[in-house]
Amino acid sequence: MARVRMRDVAEHAGVSVRTVSNVVSGYTHVSEATRARVQRSLDELGYKMDYLARGLRSGRTGFVALAVPFVVEPYFAALAQAVIQAAARRGITVLVESTGGDREVERRILAGGLTNVADGVLFSALTVPAADVPPTGPDFPLVMLGEHNVGDHLPRVGIDNVAAARTAVEHLLAQGCRRIVALGLNGSENGRQRAEGYQQALSAAGVRRVNWLVEPVADWTRAQGYATVRRLLEGSGPLPDAIFAFNDALAVGALRALDASGVRVPDEVAVVGVDDIPECAYTHPPLTSIAPDLDVIAERALSLLDAQTRGASRPGGTGTGTGPHTTGVTCDDAADGGESGGREGAREDTSEGTSEGAQHWAGASEATPFRLVVRESSRRPPTAK
Repeated sequence: MARVRMRDVAEHAGVSVRTVSNVVSGYTHVSEATRARVQRSLDELGYKMDYLARGLRSGRTGFVALAVPFVVEPYFAALAQAVIQAAARRGITVLVESTGGDREVERRILAGGLTNVADGVLFSALTVPAADVPPTGPDFPLVMLGEHNVGDHLPRVGIDNVAAARTAVEHLLAQGCRRIVALGLNGSENGRQRAEGYQQALSAAGVRRVNWLVEPVADWTRAQGYATVRRLLEGSGPLPDAIFAFNDALAVGALRALDASGVRVPDEVAVVGVDDIPECAYTHPPLTSIAPDLDVIAERALSLLDAQTRGASRPGGTGTGTGPHTTGVTCDDAADGGESGGREGAREDTSEGTSEGAQHWAGASEATPFRLVVRESSRRPPTAK
């Protein structure tokens, strides 16, 4: 049976090959009626994209790498899923690498260790310092994810950590809490920023410094949250009336420690976390948390990576890539010759500006929206205030 080509789909749907290419590639600026008509023809004819041929013609692999510290952690698992889904809409496959937060592994990635298998890298670093990055940045497409800063000259996407922490603590203050523990200082950039937001909120509310309670931890795990809060509860000082945990894993451990000690949540101690992992809805009581918009993070990161791959100038360096074609919006199978239009068929993504609620860092970096999801762990009745 002859392979169905893009020109066959175009004739069947009564549109141009370029339109079929845009639909297959997930290009957004196609009317819903046209997209539906083309999709019906794709389904009826059984068209399959030849990604190998497309890669040979474009000089691209069709893969991007996503490097995260721990794939077993719920936040990074959810982030990976969001990136995979966003990439699939662009016709891209995601290769996931776990670094374990190891500095040498992270350094190898910044040195191009994944570029032999991928066109670009989305990188959530944990430990590598800015000194390990060349002043002009890596010579391959790279977008940093999260708040670990390895240089303002690198594109970066994530939430505003300071504002997120401030929002969480302001919520606890509004519930009448004044002795609020900041749980999670560990020497990381994330921890430093969340501690800064905590301090800003307390200072603005006029809370005395004697009640600024910062509890360090070795790492952001359930076990550390449990052990640290148990030790805090067994101490001789007065009990806190709230805990702001720097991530949800710490908060889950804190909830378990409070329950084991017979402390009522939220009546005696309210708890708030960060990340809004799925587990938050099923803890006892359900956990209030700061929810980053992972779908927006994934889309913006891929757009910034795409701009580099197409050859746009990167902040702090020169352009990368070989030409002005768009990730996921490229040519037809090589066997179709030039009929699909190739780069001519790739139209510029005009949504490159800001997403709602976003603010820009230096260069092309972007802070994405977040929201506070209030659940029973911090929702105090009026009589408890």
